[in-house]
Amino acid sequence: YPGFYSTCSLIDAHPALKAVSPQAPIGDFYFDDFHHNGAYTLAYWSVNNLFGIQKTEPTSEAWYQFPQMGPDPYDFYLKHTPLSKLDAITDQDNFFWKEIMANPDYNEFWQKRNIVQHLKDIRPAVMTVGGWFDAEDLYGPLMTYGNIEKWNTDAYNTIVMGPWSHGDWSRRTGRQAVSNVFFGENINEDYQAEVEARFFYHWLKGPADGQTGLSEAHMFDCGTKVWRDFANWPPENAKVFSLFLNDNGTLSEYEQKQESASTSFISDPAHPVPFNTDIKPIFIPRKYMADDQRHVARRPDVLTFTTEPLTEDVTLAGPISAQLFVSTTGTDADWIVKVIDVYPDNHPDYEETQDNLTMGGYQQLVRGEAFRGRYRDGFEKGVPFAPNEITEVTWQLQDVMHTFKKGHRLMVQVHSSWFPYIDMNPQTFVPNIFEATEEDFQVQEHTLYHTGKNLSKIKVSVIK
Repeated sequence: YPGFYSTCSLIDAHPALKAVSPQAPIGDFYFDDFHHNGAYTLAYWSVNNLFGIQKTEPTSEAWYQFPQMGPDPYDFYLKHTPLSKLDAITDQDNFFWKEIMANPDYNEFWQKRNIVQHLKDIRPAVMTVGGWFDAEDLYGPLMTYGNIEKWNTDAYNTIVMGPWSHGDWSRRTGRQAVSNVFFGENINEDYQAEVEARFFYHWLKGPADGQTGLSEAHMFDCGTKVWRDFANWPPENAKVFSLFLNDNGTLSEYEQKQESASTSFISDPAHPVPFNTDIKPIFIPRKYMADDQRHVARRPDVLTFTTEPLTEDVTLAGPISAQLFVSTTGTDADWIVKVIDVYPDNHPDYEETQDNLTMGGYQQLVRGEAFRGRYRDGFEKGVPFAPNEITEVTWQLQDVMHTFKKGHRLMVQVHSSWFPYIDMNPQTFVPNIFEATEEDFQVQEHTLYHTGKNLSKIKVSVIK
């Protein structure tokens, strides 16, 4: 939220304001923090009281309390589905929770609170900072930089994206890791001394002529674990390639002959796909952003597509988009697409590797994103699926900067629940899922198509 306030200061800025660094700034609450492409970020319900409880006078005590969920959040949220059961145990004075419940669509309520639409006529120098593994605010930094770049041709506008979770760059930790993955020594300290301090010194005490010596896009490659500099982001030399999801579970650059036109799976709201492996109270779901995905790769309701071991490094730099051709026996469905780096079997463990895991064969989540299928024609209004009718569902995942190294494999997973990171779709269309009843939650069969004009794929941006 300090990042959001920094962004606010850029708009119609006072002449004395010379340099601003929005760090993990919210761009839009419908795509940051509390929603992901129309799906409610259920795992953030536990922090709702941080936002929607007001006091009329100073207090020496915390104005919020974390809920008592017991030892297993998955079980707690399952027992509190549908969302009306959560409403019953939420402080009824929490106005923000009530606003979330009343506004499931991207309507005027959310649109008016979207700050990135106002980033025009920007005069101060800007350095936006974010983390590739920031579970709260990944959309915001990318959109803040991107919209300033689009609408302000003369602005000094730069972006830094590192191997960080939310706010890691402001800490002094020595070893930098997210989940089980170690990225290097002194990454945070080096950024603070060589990038952040340099930026502010130049604009506040130096010549302030824009010749900072810093690149426009200072981006950490989370696969090779080195910083790379670009003149713009996404890189101009990136080429878009399609990776096809084949019926035999392979992932290929070239369209292959399919033995069957489709692959189906059963999605059961009573047994949703878990978003992480840990069984312990979680109030901020950060670690999952680089977690191992082997715990779900074996489930029958998760479709997995994998390349052969790579014969050379492959670097993805920029956005990823999913283009799925699907059908469902129901009238609503969520779709989750995950891009995963599969480590070779002989990969050594790190200090940070959990005791119950090994890095050999580790399936590291590189980027995952949910999409509420009812919004395939626009987020302003949900539209039901016609049962058993093939429908295109296309959306953009957040950017990546990741090299899949020689000997690794690239994997894509597709499924229809990600619990309790996002709320469970009842899979029968109701205008407002916050008002769904237990009877609305139905087992459905979902189908992904592989052939002809219904060829499901993801598109990636690759640089040499």
